Amino acid sequence: MSDLKLGLQLGYWGAHYPASHVELAQEAEKLGYDSVWTAESWGNDCFTPLAWIGAQTSKIRLGTGVAQLSARTPTACAMATLALDHMSGGRMILGLGVSGPQVVEGWYGQPYSKPVSRTREYVEIIRKVLAREAPVTNDGEHYPLPYNGPGSWGMGKPLKPITHPLRADVPIFIGAEGPKNVAQTAEIADGWLPLYYSPYRQEVYADQIAHRKPGFEITAGAIVSINDNIEEALYPVKAMLGFYIGGMGSKQRNFHKELMARMGFADEAEQIQELFFADKRDEAIAVVPTEFADEISLCGPRERIAEKLEDWKKSPVTTLYFHGDVDTLRAMAELAL
Repeated sequence: MSDLKLGLQLGYWGAHYPASHVELAQEAEKLGYDSVWTAESWGNDCFTPLAWIGAQTSKIRLGTGVAQLSARTPTACAMATLALDHMSGGRMILGLGVSGPQVVEGWYGQPYSKPVSRTREYVEIIRKVLAREAPVTNDGEHYPLPYNGPGSWGMGKPLKPITHPLRADVPIFIGAEGPKNVAQTAEIADGWLPLYYSPYRQEVYADQIAHRKPGFEITAGAIVSINDNIEEALYPVKAMLGFYIGGMGSKQRNFHKELMARMGFADEAEQIQELFFADKRDEAIAVVPTEFADEISLCGPRERIAEKLEDWKKSPVTTLYFHGDVDTLRAMAELAL
């Protein structure tokens, strides 16, 4: 049984900047949380709020959860990472993810083709920048450096970063769902950010992470809902699953739906999507299996959550991160740390 670290996931902003984020990060740091994570989709970016939080904390690690590959070139991502790592005194964790075709092609105006090989190439370039051993070049098909394609002036020059990175080995985590991407993550990254993880179904990912290197971290997200009424506690989990499995992706391809199917709930996943696309969202939420929602979350009375934490400690997961108010952060620190 391993020790289990805790992380604070601040998530997306919504319509406005959540002024409580700095206070929550400071409280998490006082309580001994290991990390705080910021997200991006098609609203706020993840680096700017992380820098703001980093300036007002001193110890807690700072993670992007996750920076979308198509939002910036690999060298631009490496520059942001390099700068934030310097400014925070070496607390940066670079969390990366490919997002999905709706966002990549609809918001960023980039092709979604070959996400697995694109991720590998992206990480390789970032590591070259942070190593600063030679001018950065890349012969890959996705991010050629120097660029000599259509519209090129033919004057591109390989460059090294002017700023010397504080650390060449800034940890790189990858948010991965598909089997090939998870297996590649265990090979090329320092950590993995699974979207849904069940400590009761470790076989779903066992082969894909079997050859991870020593020190590889797994930071799993779990909704925490402390409530003596388990059904009420589970509702936020079911609402999230109904939205992601029903509508966070196209009818033709939804990675969240495919993952739920691989975890043993294929029929329910299909039904959730059908209801969601029929604009029957409440019915879609009602179809989410209690068993699945319960396995990937920490819901119910404090005593029940304490028991479930013991099951998470028996899994390969090294950190649990979650949203929560100050009371939830304090309760989880008492239960887990």
